[in-house]
Amino acid sequence: MKTIFLPLSIISTLLLAAALVLGLGIENAAERSLSHQVDYHMWASMGGMLFTTLVHGLVMTYFIGTGRWFEETDRVYPLSGDGYAASRKLKYRTIPVIVGGFLLLLVAGTLGAAADPASPVGFTGWLGLSPATLHLLAALVAVGLNTWTHVIEYAALDENARLIGQVMDEVKQIRTERGLDV
Repeated sequence: MKTIFLPLSIISTLLLAAALVLGLGIENAAERSLSHQVDYHMWASMGGMLFTTLVHGLVMTYFIGTGRWFEETDRVYPLSGDGYAASRKLKYRTIPVIVGGFLLLLVAGTLGAAADPASPVGFTGWLGLSPATLHLLAALVAVGLNTWTHVIEYAALDENARLIGQVMDEVKQIRTERGLDV
């Protein structure tokens, strides 16, 4: 999974960064001549958000699948280590970070839609900050946190692979001792 995850997380980060750069290039979204820049930013943002959500979803699906594998292996073989508990702890430590990254993407996107002068929402800002400034701040935090989330996910995937290796070694030893095909 790590070999697949690394390029996907890099692409995800690049897509979010591209959307951010395109958004920074918009000076006055109300001008008709800049509407194509707003369109490019919006499409890049939605693409980046969807791709990042896909990457986070893949990691969660992987942890669900390997968690089930750990549970079944633990039931079948009398393992000395507690790989299942360690994997479960790792999963539940990683999931809140993933959800936080996803929620920040939603907040940034929602503020972006509300900041659009063509939007019927009529959002005028909050805490003395303009809608565009709030959107920019949320987008910066979302891109930064999702990049950090990818680092956390990679470390968790690496640790989970190590746990799988330990369990597999132990299973091979048990099967060899019982005279079963390895």
